Amino acid sequence: MALQSFVHLSDLFSRNEKPTVGVIGVGDIGQGIASSIATAKFPLVVFDRKTEAAELFSDVADVADDLADLGSRSDIVIVAVVNDEQVKSVLIGPGAVLDSMEEGVVVIVSTISPEAVHALALATVGTGVAVIDCGVSGGAASAKRGELISMVGGDHGVIELVTPVLNAFSSLVVEMGPLGSGLLAKLARNIVQYGSWLAAYEGQRLAEAGGIDLEKLAQVIRASDAKIGGATTLMIRPSTEPFDEVTQPELVEYMKSTVAIAQKDLAAAIQAANAFGVELPGAELTHANCHEIFGVSVKEK
Repeated sequence: MALQSFVHLSDLFSRNEKPTVGVIGVGDIGQGIASSIATAKFPLVVFDRKTEAAELFSDVADVADDLADLGSRSDIVIVAVVNDEQVKSVLIGPGAVLDSMEEGVVVIVSTISPEAVHALALATVGTGVAVIDCGVSGGAASAKRGELISMVGGDHGVIELVTPVLNAFSSLVVEMGPLGSGLLAKLARNIVQYGSWLAAYEGQRLAEAGGIDLEKLAQVIRASDAKIGGATTLMIRPSTEPFDEVTQPELVEYMKSTVAIAQKDLAAAIQAANAFGVELPGAELTHANCHEIFGVSVKEK
């Protein structure tokens, strides 16, 4: 979508003026986003079905009467509600945002499915409104400090146009690809996070069964991570395909030896867990898939 499609927004930026930003949902994340936008001196309109939550912003923002009121007054709308159904309900239908928003950009920061984003974008076809998705990471504290990590999907021109607003609540903004890519990246990032938490939990279970102080375990793991890195240490491949033995022979040999060490260590951990009667399904799965994890061809098993 060309920037010329957004005549009012383009005119605002060409005059070095700031667009009005509407924030729907001022819970943990939305509250921080709204605060950061206010701090950045953007004109702000907020709405939340919990009136008392929205009223907390009455000194730095206009509190919209309803969704249609917010839509009619906003150039950029940020949706920070909980799930697919809530996002749909605030955007589509009589009295919803798209019923009154004539031109602008809707930024979905709610963690919903990419399929839902595409379905919602269809509702804007033929209008002056565009949709982009923005997966955010960092939690409520980062949102309040304007330091969220933002993963954005959608039309490049539209993303470029609203980047000053994204920067207001982000310490890093990365354009991930077409519509839906931002939230897909957020989902992928969550797999890494929750998977590492599973590993931490299983490590704690084994240590606890053996009488080890869990605070001391955490201390040494944090110190070790500072030396060798954490969950993203192996995220060095441009593809999840195995490393190429022809072009990267030394790296492949190193990874082969690492696989052998990892499988030995995991086997010992599983054996110890079995002795304590503790199940470690994550460790067993990792042991079985070490070659794929470390980028070594399965045929080397």
